[in-house]
Formats: sequence, structure tokens, C-alpha cells
Amino acid sequence: MKVSLLGVGLLALTTTIGFAQVPAAASAVPMQRHASTINQRREHQQQRIGQGIRTGRLNARQGARLERREASIGRQERHMRAADRGHLTRTDRVRLNHRLNRTSRTIYRAKHGRVVR
Repeated sequence: MKVSLLGVGLLALTTTIGFAQVPAAASAVPMQRHASTINQRREHQQQRIGQGIRTGRLNARQGARLERREASIGRQERHMRAADRGHLTRTDRVRLNHRLNRTSRTIYRAKHGRVVR
């Protein structure tokens, strides 16, 4: 009985210490977290477009149009970074996320039978 109580107490202590360290590590690099989120979204949307073409849900013309939109977002991101020494401002992130949201919605609609414009 004493051994199991000691084990539970030790487990609770290490878990508490582990949770206490997570926010400090996450706040150490806030800008990098946002940039990776945008890059991850772009990669995921590229995968969704490719998957749609492979499965036949998107035809070549729709895929090419969506790829051009993604390339345009990439160019816009590069220009925004160049204007601010390699960083994205909060406004830049908001604008990029807005475009990514619209493109994501267009990918969904294209893959599920709606017309792409």
C-alpha cells in the first residue's frame, strides 16, 4: 500500500513539473510558431490538392488553378518577409491566414462538386 501511494505521489509530482515547463518553452519562440503554422497549412493544402487530383475529385484544370492560388500566397509571404527582415508581422499573418482560409474553402468546394472560380 505504501509503495503504491509513493508511486502515485511521485507520478503526480513529475507530471506537475512537466506541465509547468511547457508554457515557458512555448513562449520562448513565439514568432517561429506562427511561421511554422502558416507553412504547415500551405503544405497540407498542397497535399489536399494532390490527393484530389489523384482520386479524380479534381480535374487537371481545377488543380492547376488551385496550385496557382497557392503559389500566389507563397509569393505574397516572401514579399511580406522581405519587407520586414525575414519576419511576418501580426497583420501579415492575419492576411495570409485569411487567404489560406479562402483557398481551403475553395479546395473543399471543388472536391465536393461545386464550381471553382
